[in-house]
Amino acid sequence: MFGFYNMVLRIDVTQKAFELQMISDEVLQQTLGGKGLATHLLLQHNPPGVDPLGADNHIIFAAGPIAGSNIWGSCRHGVFTKSPQTGFYSESYSGGRVAENIAACGFDAIMIHGASETPVWLEICEEAVFFHSAEALWGQDTYRTEDHIKAWAKENRTEAGACGVVCIGPAGENLVSFAVIENDYWRSAGRTGVGAVLGSKKIKAIAFRGKRKKAFADDDLMRTFAKQLAITAKENPGVIAYKTKGTPMLVDIMNGAGGFPTRYWQKGRFEGAHKINADALHQRCEVKPHACLKCLMACGRLATVKEGRHKGLQVEGPEYETIYAFGGLCEIDSIEEIIFLNDLCDRLGMDTISAGNLAGLTIEAARQGRIAYRIDYGDVDAIAQLIADIAARKDIGDLLARGIRAAAETWGMADQAIHVKGLEPAGYDPRVLKGMGLAYGSSDRGACHLRATFYKPELAGIVDPEKIEGKAAVFAEWEDRLTLFDTLILCRFYRDLYQWDQLATIIKSTTGLDLDSRRMRGIAAAVTDNTRRFNLREGLQPLDDMLPRRFYKEVLPETGKGITEEQMQRMMADYYAARGWDKNGTPPED
Repeated sequence: MFGFYNMVLRIDVTQKAFELQMISDEVLQQTLGGKGLATHLLLQHNPPGVDPLGADNHIIFAAGPIAGSNIWGSCRHGVFTKSPQTGFYSESYSGGRVAENIAACGFDAIMIHGASETPVWLEICEEAVFFHSAEALWGQDTYRTEDHIKAWAKENRTEAGACGVVCIGPAGENLVSFAVIENDYWRSAGRTGVGAVLGSKKIKAIAFRGKRKKAFADDDLMRTFAKQLAITAKENPGVIAYKTKGTPMLVDIMNGAGGFPTRYWQKGRFEGAHKINADALHQRCEVKPHACLKCLMACGRLATVKEGRHKGLQVEGPEYETIYAFGGLCEIDSIEEIIFLNDLCDRLGMDTISAGNLAGLTIEAARQGRIAYRIDYGDVDAIAQLIADIAARKDIGDLLARGIRAAAETWGMADQAIHVKGLEPAGYDPRVLKGMGLAYGSSDRGACHLRATFYKPELAGIVDPEKIEGKAAVFAEWEDRLTLFDTLILCRFYRDLYQWDQLATIIKSTTGLDLDSRRMRGIAAAVTDNTRRFNLREGLQPLDDMLPRRFYKEVLPETGKGITEEQMQRMMADYYAARGWDKNGTPPED
């Protein structure tokens, strides 16, 4: 089939061995690659109930069928496994340039299991997998690790050209449950703890290099489509907004709506928002738009601090989610200090959303006298020390490294901790955006905003945020379309540009499949069913799909808005019905 190699690379780290596994056209047609293929492989190869940090847990890297094409938004890769943070399905995606290198190796997925006794880094190419000692790299931050391996490849693989590198930091080495896998310095497979899974296998980094090229079904159609989209996108308001302000523009939008999570979810507006918004970033830093490969939006902000104690510090970011997590939840009213914490998390290899949420919970625990620990809202240095202690699993950091459920239970704060399935939400309060409550509850990986990005239609007025009736059916269609994005592994920010008709053209030009929206929704729904089956196999219960009880009990003081348990139950019941699942959320047998 076009767009694929019909090949999976299986790596056994224990035995330092590898083998090839053929994948049939039938499976690829049913799954469309990416998330669909990875879920199929996890169901097939992961033992039910496997320890996420055990040798038998598989971790899969995949670049979708459009990787290596000139489709805008195509340079992304996915990482799939069982999450050490939630105990359920794990998917995490990253941009940058690495997807092109993964695709050039000549595999539709790379599946890794086993564990090394000593630290290693893997070199993956078309012909072989090489296992290199990473003893000297163990303990190094992500930036130094990436630099070292790229320099090694340049010196020792002179004929190979550039390689793509993914790596973990000390947080992943020390099995922090929300450790990330970094690439291109600032790009992260950032949620659900995929970095800890690599760390459990003693894999410090993976370098991908190759020169394979896929055969696509219709190169002329693909080129015409990409050219026309580039012309259309120039005048698109969303593209212009992302290019000029990036995701930090959401600070003002969410703060204005009264749904910007503040003071560890106690408030919906932050008085210091004007000091951490997009305007503050562009005024106080040197900012350049920064794009992934094959992207016309350049939503990334390559920001360099101009003045103060962090003068000269450069990151790509901070993204909105990092700003909300440290700026809102921890009430830090300095964009430079948020950049400092962003850089610290990136170097250590740690998810900023979970880190900010755990810092907020720790602040509340200290203020309530539940722990003897010096930390408070706005205390940047104390929060930075907490982050470092989590990465090192030192003192209180050892408990927090296990995740929010462990910390909340130990401190007697289970009724205050904000998470779904052990994953903390993004910066969209479901008491204001009710559809985001449904998104957090229904997401297979926990309280995730990206599976359907339903904040967009609610903020834009396409869907009434307060309406409950009929919301689940609309949500399910949005989710289906974006699940299809994840099989292809397309960037979420192309969601307005790629409706069903555009997706049909992308699929036809790359794979040769001629699909209408009904058939595309069918593929997406089947992937969602399989992901649900994976979670049910791992012990998922209907109660795991519900929001934390604090959301039902506490209204936001600025607007008086809230969400009731009955509203959430109604949306989830409607969602199960829209999916064709039974009342307990179980899909029919396939």
